[in-house]
Amino acid sequence: MTHITSLALAAGTLCLALSAGSAAAHVTLETREAPAGSYYKAVLKVGHGCDGSPTTAIRVRLPDGAVLAKPMPKPGWTLATKEGPYAQPYESHGRSITQGVTEIAWTGGSLPDAWYDEFVFQVVLPKQPAGTMLYVPVVQECEKGVHRWIEIPEAGKPADDYREPAPGLKLTEPKQH
Repeated sequence: MTHITSLALAAGTLCLALSAGSAAAHVTLETREAPAGSYYKAVLKVGHGCDGSPTTAIRVRLPDGAVLAKPMPKPGWTLATKEGPYAQPYESHGRSITQGVTEIAWTGGSLPDAWYDEFVFQVVLPKQPAGTMLYVPVVQECEKGVHRWIEIPEAGKPADDYREPAPGLKLTEPKQH
């Protein structure tokens, strides 16, 4: 292999690595598939701040049909939830639950742009057909700037077509008991 060929190969590899890094830089879900109707541990991965500025808040809006959310506290961050009516009543242990947590916010911390962290909550997923995509809109606030990971892809369009796509979760067949 000539020196020029190896330089060209190295440059091409670097370009691929950088483009892959930018695609992975969004706020994403660690586990991107789960059975419909199951308990789901949502791990939101935050890989960067806002153009070099530290992240100071992560705000999550739960998708319709996701119920019984319980966020995990994070040391150094203030945790708050907002409750509201569910789109559909949820049956649990013989009773109908019509409202609960609809939004979760971790605020007051400081996540440097050069670091990554995870924000965790559990939720019961809706009983929808396998293949249904659920999107979890997230607003990432920074000392300077904001990212609104709230774009929900149109049917047939990949999330990569959007500048700030919402993290997505594909529902699979429910587990058989």
